[in-house]
Amino acid sequence: MQIIAHRGASGLAPENTLKAIRLALKLGAPAIEIDVQQADGELWVFHDRRLERCTNGHGVLSRQSAAYLQGLDAGEGEPIPLLWHVMAAIKGECELHIELKGIETAEGVADLTRRAEVELGFMADQWLVSSFHHPELARFGALRPEIRLGALIANRPLALSHAAEALNAWSLNCDLDFVDEALVKDAHDRGLKVLIYTVDQLEDARQLHEWGVDGIFTNRPDLMLKDTQLGQHAASRENKGIEGIKKPERGR
Repeated sequence: MQIIAHRGASGLAPENTLKAIRLALKLGAPAIEIDVQQADGELWVFHDRRLERCTNGHGVLSRQSAAYLQGLDAGEGEPIPLLWHVMAAIKGECELHIELKGIETAEGVADLTRRAEVELGFMADQWLVSSFHHPELARFGALRPEIRLGALIANRPLALSHAAEALNAWSLNCDLDFVDEALVKDAHDRGLKVLIYTVDQLEDARQLHEWGVDGIFTNRPDLMLKDTQLGQHAASRENKGIEGIKKPERGR
């Protein structure tokens, strides 16, 4: 089961900051997940719609100028990083999972992933792009069909994993509160991987491992990477990607 550092090592450093990213790398995380929003023509690594929880700023991030956002403190003196700054910090050392937070993100992320493959040593199979905004995710898939997609859900759909299959996604990314063994089996039967967020308790992680979940997003990669019960992908960054089910062909 793969261990994915959620917003970097966000249980140990301010979330989605370069400090959290670098700490996740230092811990040996095989994958890091971040959130991306668009404001003033730039892609910012930030989760919330509003600035108040994680910065000393105010208002909706997407309505702010670049100059205003650049001057904010995102915790412990860290600025809100741009997506390119995060890519440059990682330099292909591990997978990068990018969540598209709403509209006007697909094209910019497609462009920067291409640039990072040329300039920073990333490979196409080191990206996973996900979103709750399934139309925007589909737009990204049309722009970069070779990159894996993750269909995010925060419910228990009547049709189980059908939406992820319809998107031709590589994975179903589900909230811990709604996953069960039947959902995992349904996803696997459709040729999908199952990634679960946000898992910070070892008891939960071990249960998910027993159900055959393929990866977990965690704020505490330090704890999960040390646990020998969670499988080989918890132990080493050398395992790039998750082996097993083949990614479906696009174009259906």
